[in-house]
Amino acid sequence: MGPSPTTLSKLKLGKLRVVRRRLLQRYEHQPYVSCLAGLYGCQWRRYQRTRATPGECCCSKLECVSFALLIMTFCLTLVFLYFWSEAQNDYNDFDWFNFGNLGFWFPWSVVLLVIAAAFFSYVTLLLLLAVCLLSEGQKLYLHWGHKIGILVTLAFSIVATAVLSDLWSKEWTTLLLSFQVTAPYLHVGGVLLMTLLSWPIALHFFRINKKVGRTLIMGLYLAVLCALYLVPLGMYSPCLKKEGALGPAPALIGHRGAPMLAPENTLMSFEKAVEAGGEGLETDITISYDGVPFLMHDRTLRRTTNVQKVFPNRTDAPAAMFTWGELETLNAGDWFLYRDPFGTAWSLGAEDRAQAQNQSVCTLRDFLELAAQRGKQVIFDLYRPPRGHPYRDTWITRTLEVIQNESSIHSHQVLWLPPDLRSLVQKMDPDLQQTSGSWSPVEELQQNHIVQLNLHYSSMSTEMISEYAAANISTNLYVISQPWLYSLAWCSGAQSVTTNSPQLLYKLTRPLFLMTPDEYNLMWVLTDVVSFILILIIFIFHWWRERGLAFYSGSKPTLEHGIYSKFRTEMSDVWSVSSVNILGAPAGSPLATEPNLATVSEH
Repeated sequence: MGPSPTTLSKLKLGKLRVVRRRLLQRYEHQPYVSCLAGLYGCQWRRYQRTRATPGECCCSKLECVSFALLIMTFCLTLVFLYFWSEAQNDYNDFDWFNFGNLGFWFPWSVVLLVIAAAFFSYVTLLLLLAVCLLSEGQKLYLHWGHKIGILVTLAFSIVATAVLSDLWSKEWTTLLLSFQVTAPYLHVGGVLLMTLLSWPIALHFFRINKKVGRTLIMGLYLAVLCALYLVPLGMYSPCLKKEGALGPAPALIGHRGAPMLAPENTLMSFEKAVEAGGEGLETDITISYDGVPFLMHDRTLRRTTNVQKVFPNRTDAPAAMFTWGELETLNAGDWFLYRDPFGTAWSLGAEDRAQAQNQSVCTLRDFLELAAQRGKQVIFDLYRPPRGHPYRDTWITRTLEVIQNESSIHSHQVLWLPPDLRSLVQKMDPDLQQTSGSWSPVEELQQNHIVQLNLHYSSMSTEMISEYAAANISTNLYVISQPWLYSLAWCSGAQSVTTNSPQLLYKLTRPLFLMTPDEYNLMWVLTDVVSFILILIIFIFHWWRERGLAFYSGSKPTLEHGIYSKFRTEMSDVWSVSSVNILGAPAGSPLATEPNLATVSEH
C-alpha cells in the first residue's frame, strides 16, 4: 500500500521546513572570503581577518575614509573615462595639436584612453571586492599599496580633467550632446546597478542597530534611486520622434577627402571620398609665392610633407612663401603611412599603399577638375597670404580666376565660405552659393544672400536648423566622424555633415538611437517598475530572514570572537522530533539528517 494522505502532508510540510531552514542559514564561504580579503587587503590567512559585529561599523575610521575615497575615485574616474571615450570624434585634432606643440607625432589620445580604462578597471575591481566583503560580514582593511594606487588614480583623473578642460573645453559640449543618445542606456544601466546594490544595502540595513546608521544608509540609497528613476523627466533627445517624422540622412562631405583612407588634401584622398559615397568635398586653400592656389591646411608644410628632408632650413617657413616649383618637389603622402594618424593605414592594400606613398601637393585647379568630372559640390577655407607675399591683397580675385577661367567646374557647385569681401565676390560671380560660418538672424542671412551655414557640430540645435530650413537655408555640420554624432545630426535635421569617415557613415541606414516617445516612456516605466519590485522583494526577504534568525534563536543573536556563534543547542529541541514523527521519513534518510536551523558554518 502507498503512503497515507497524512504521511504525504507531513512529507510536504517537512520539505517546506527544510527549504526555510536553508534560507535562514548563514554560511561563511572560507575560500571565497580568503580570496576577497587577500586581493583587497593582502589578508590571505584567516587569523588576519576580523568579522564585523552586526550593528557596528564595518571598519575603523581610517578604513572608512579609505572606502569613501575609493567611491569618490570611482565616480571621478568614471566621469573622465566617459568624457574621453565620447570625445573620440576629435582625437585626430587632439593628436595634431600635440604634434604642433611637441614637434613629434604620437597617438596621445588613444594612450590617454587606455590609461583611463586601466585605472577605472582597477578601482572598479577594488570597489567590487569591498562590497563583496561587506556582504560577507567582513571588516574592511585596504592594503597600503592599494591606497597609493587609489591616490594615483584620483590624481590622474583630476589632473587630466583639469588640463583637458583648459585646452579642450569644447569637448564638454560634446559630452552634453552624447547624453541625447546615451541617456536612455545610462538610465537602464544605473537602475540595474542600484538594483544589484540593494542586496548588500538591505543586508546591512536590517543588521544595524543604530537608528542614525540605518537612516543614513537608507536615506542616501533612496535619494540616488529616486533621482535615477526620475532622470528621464529631464531628458531631451531629437531622436525621440513620432513614426515617419525622421528626415533623409545628411549628405556626406569629405573633410580634406577621406583622410582615413588616404593622405589628406591629395587627389587620392578626394577620389576615395567619392568612392565612399561623399556628395561633396571640403579642403583648405593657400596661395603659393608665385600665385598658384594649392591645398594645404596648416600654416607650414611640416606635418603633411617631407619639407624637413628637402628644405631642412625652411621647415617652419609659411607654406605660402614657397613657389609652386618648390612645392612640386615635395612628397605629400609618405607621412600618412609611417605616422598612421587614424590607425587605418594597415587596412590599405599594396596598390593603395604604393599610390599613397607617391602623392604630391595638389593644386586648386586639379581639385576643381575632379569635382567637376564627378559632379560634386566643393567647400573650402581660403587663407590670406602673410605680409610680404605678392598676392596678399589679391588672394580672393586670384582664387576666383581659377574657378572661372582655369577649371570646368560650374559656379553653383562651389559653396563660397570665405567671409572677406563677400559683396565683391557676389558681384563678380553671383552663381556661387554664399555660405556663412556663424549663426546669424535669418533676416541678416537673407540680406547677404546666404544659402547655407557651415557650423561646428557643437552648435547643433534642432530648433535653429528647422528655422533656417524654413527660410531655405541649409545647415552643414563639421567635423562629424562618429556614428553616434552622425545619428544625432540626422535626427536634428541637418542637411549635410563634413566627415573624416564617409566610408563608415555611408553604411548607416538609420540613426543608432531612434524611438517614438511612447516606446521610450514604456521602456522607462517598465525599467523603474521592475527595479522597484525586485528591490522590494530583496528588502522583504532580508527583513524576514533577520527576523527569522532572531526568532528561532530564542533571543537576539549572540557573538563569539567577533562572529555569529552557533545557535544554542536548545534550538535543536524545536527540530529534535524524530524524523518519523515529523517527516514521515525513516531514521537515517537525508530528511532526517538535515542540520539544525540557522547553523553558521565556520569552515
